[in-house]
Amino acid sequence: MTDILVLFYSRGGTTAELARQVARGVDAVAGARARLRTVPPMTAPGAPSNPAAVPQEGAPHASHDDLRECAGLLLGSPVRFGNMAAPLMAFFDGTSSLWLTGVLAGKPAGAFTSGSTMHGGQETTPLSMLLPLLHHGMLIVGLPFTEPALASTTGGGTPYGASRVVPNGTRPALTDAERQLAQALGRRVAEIAVRLAAPA
Repeated sequence: MTDILVLFYSRGGTTAELARQVARGVDAVAGARARLRTVPPMTAPGAPSNPAAVPQEGAPHASHDDLRECAGLLLGSPVRFGNMAAPLMAFFDGTSSLWLTGVLAGKPAGAFTSGSTMHGGQETTPLSMLLPLLHHGMLIVGLPFTEPALASTTGGGTPYGASRVVPNGTRPALTDAERQLAQALGRRVAEIAVRLAAPA
């Protein structure tokens, strides 16, 4: 079985909902399964909380072993001023040892995000999330316009990754297009990972 790591940070639950849709796309691919993981929140500006602490509910915290063992990665974050959230960046700031060994090189990866406005960073945030993955040598996977929902969405969804728009103070259900695109991204990364893992 090919494990695909769905690694995300979610403070209010909207990115976590999107992560579950991405995981459904992964699990729909024969020979692949999603491994949902999160990262600990920051307890103060610039100070990560105890990474060994176990979340009371939801996905367990990610470890470097999750990155070593995965055959592909899907990375999710809420929009933070057009960038990924600090807890997720702090996790990747600690992956220098993995970079030195090249353990992620050649593995497929994609990104997803949730934001509160159409033009508040739902395109720049996935792009910013892909930068450390490029440094790790990962193979970047996006959403092509062969996905019909990408051309018809009036909410989230970009060529750079899946996304959702959640207006401030509300928590509406994902639109059909947002759900379809999240699952499509999960499927695409999983399909590529399964092909790469197949014997020559």
